Amino acid sequence: MTAFVVKVLATALLVALISELGKRSAFAGALLAALPLTSLLALVWLYRDTGSALQAAALARGIFWLVLPSLAFFLVFPAAVRAGWGFWPALGTGVLATLLAYAVLLGLDRLFRLGLFG
Repeated sequence: MTAFVVKVLATALLVALISELGKRSAFAGALLAALPLTSLLALVWLYRDTGSALQAAALARGIFWLVLPSLAFFLVFPAAVRAGWGFWPALGTGVLATLLAYAVLLGLDRLFRLGLFG
């Protein structure tokens, strides 16, 4: 249980740091958020818990393929805000675009038996 609490606190600290840094500098906040720190933490926690480099590698591969469709959010959200949409509708539309992009990727994976996730 202690290890879980440490994981949660470390991850929460990272998110809070990104948020605070973003208030001072959009670039610095974006740079820290763009770094794969959360993924690195997840890989370290997984390896520490399982001792399996293969499981960590499988997670890294899955993260790679899912980062691609998640980029839809970072195109749609700012475009919607620039078009005059409010924060929440723009955020929701960005999330929906991302979910649609995930569905497309998973559909392509199944259709062509690409084996992207295992």
